[in-house]
Amino acid sequence: MRTTSRMLCASGLLAAAMAAPAAATATTPSLPEAAPLQLEWDARLRHEQVDDDAFSRDAAATTLRLRLGLRASFGEGWSALLEGAGVAAANEHYNSGANGRTQYPAITDPHGSELNQAWLAWQGDVFGATLGRQRLLLDNHRWVGNSGWRQHEQTYDAVALQWMPLDSVTVRYDWLDRVHRVAGRDALNPLARERKLDTHLLNAAWVRGAQQWVGYAYLHEDRDVATASSATWGARWSGKALRDGNGPGWTLEAARQRDYANNPQRFAHHYWLLEPTWTQDGVTAKLGWEHLGGNGQHALQTPLATLHAFNGWDDQFNVTPAGGLEDRYVGAAGKFGRSGLAGKLAWAVAYHDYRADRGGRYGSEWNASLSLPLLAGLDAMLKLADYRADGFGRDNARVWLQLEWRGQQALAGAR
Repeated sequence: MRTTSRMLCASGLLAAAMAAPAAATATTPSLPEAAPLQLEWDARLRHEQVDDDAFSRDAAATTLRLRLGLRASFGEGWSALLEGAGVAAANEHYNSGANGRTQYPAITDPHGSELNQAWLAWQGDVFGATLGRQRLLLDNHRWVGNSGWRQHEQTYDAVALQWMPLDSVTVRYDWLDRVHRVAGRDALNPLARERKLDTHLLNAAWVRGAQQWVGYAYLHEDRDVATASSATWGARWSGKALRDGNGPGWTLEAARQRDYANNPQRFAHHYWLLEPTWTQDGVTAKLGWEHLGGNGQHALQTPLATLHAFNGWDDQFNVTPAGGLEDRYVGAAGKFGRSGLAGKLAWAVAYHDYRADRGGRYGSEWNASLSLPLLAGLDAMLKLADYRADGFGRDNARVWLQLEWRGQQALAGAR
């Protein structure tokens, strides 16, 4: 694979910036819960570089995302949010999905603006409801998430209901009418902009101490792409057994996915995840085995997931290959110390081995990241992904340099 001097130079520049002393933590100051009106913002400046052996040119995208929202609290449990987002791009040396620059590798961060969220909610002691365009995050986002890594966020036109009959039990039901995807409203492919849905999500969780049990049924009907419709039933158990911050943790999950509603295909696939962890002196190591079944003609899919968070940061497997996917991985994360700059500089590293459910090997991938809070609400990140093909795709490397500033400000005093 080619090694680009621009990628190495950019990495060095951010690493130098991150070595500067941090003035404060990245925690956004909290506001009184009763503030009737507040402004919220999330500004993210990012440079992404891609070296893909399938292309003669590297891709480079420098983008700035600004998300602004007004959150209102009306009392008696009522609240609302109106939020817009805009993305500006400093260049067009990448294929955004909207600019037609197919001579470059894809970086799905097109410039443009959109309505991100607009919802009305009521929350009581036991029952809550939200109506409108909203962010939905279920469990670890494996099945339903917001794809928050991309500059445009994935949001849903939905009705979300929540019932808490006990402090330890939460039951959620969500009906989805439409999903607004990360490719933005100007994507050349209309199906990459949004999809019409008739999707029912049921999720029931029970928490006891440091453990959680979840059962779910996700009945997903895609009215625009019938072959994407599926029904998934599953269960998830996660927990920790730490003493003085040290000890084991675990996540076990199993699911079965079948064809559903308007899907003309007939299939049934299994999913499982086994992920034991061990935390020692602030460092958490993990082993993982994630299985997405496939039969050579069709495979288990997770079209509403936060896909970047799974199966490596290089995004080779956003669509599961027809032969399925076995992702066996090892990783670790922590900080370089317990105080001072070392106590703020966080690191993570992981290695993935990818194979088909039935058949040969796909390839392998290394991931690594450094992150550091610079000021209150301001974070810096350096992130790398290096995929080496062995039967699937081509060698590919990515580097990201990012600054993100989040905050909120009361516009009217607390009652």
